[in-house]
Amino acid sequence: MRTLVIGDIHSGFKALKQVMKRAMVTEDDFLIFLGDYVDGWSQAVETVNYLIELKTTHQCIFLRGNHDELCYDWLRSGKDLPMWLQHGGMASKTSYEDLDDGTKRVHMDFYKHLDNYYLDDKNRLFVHAGFTSLKGVKFEYFAKIFYWDRTLWELALSLNPDLTKKDTFYPQRLSNYHEIYIGHTPVTKIGKTIPQRAANVWNIDTGAAFKGPLSIMDVDSKQVWQSDPVYLFYPQENGRN
Repeated sequence: MRTLVIGDIHSGFKALKQVMKRAMVTEDDFLIFLGDYVDGWSQAVETVNYLIELKTTHQCIFLRGNHDELCYDWLRSGKDLPMWLQHGGMASKTSYEDLDDGTKRVHMDFYKHLDNYYLDDKNRLFVHAGFTSLKGVKFEYFAKIFYWDRTLWELALSLNPDLTKKDTFYPQRLSNYHEIYIGHTPVTKIGKTIPQRAANVWNIDTGAAFKGPLSIMDVDSKQVWQSDPVYLFYPQENGRN
């Protein structure tokens, strides 16, 4: 059984189907989705429908991303958040406009029951954004940190690449876990389009919401599969660009 981690999708349903096919995903694989399923491209409803169906046939963990929480808040309240609309929310709002109430309730249940993090039996942590407690995720005070934090990735990037856990000044926050897998902050911000490692942190967000591809990584072998750049599937749209 492979353990596969999937980066931020941002409603790129066509790219998701392509990369799942390229990775030759089967029902024997264990799939960990890092969140941000919506906001960006036009197929929010199709993406969530696919994920809901996927969990009936595959072993899946679905983590909560900040965009998933924002979309869920809008579905519950009906109130528009201007910053959300500007950063991909308008595409999701449009996608949901003609959805029947029954399916909308199913989607809300999906968003409601997303996990904030997942820790496997090899002490590998999977979380959308990060955490701030020096003692680890179980001691985090504010749940929103799990899907909004950017300091974990910034910390990892700032370290000397030669620093190891045996060094005195290796950050305690990182030393709690063998490896940490995140999304949230696209690696395109540092000029990359494939998953990147800094210290023991792997960032799997390869910029699918912008000009990058959608990525899947085998966490044991570190083999990576990618879709075509997601914007090519939606030539009449801007995504979050």
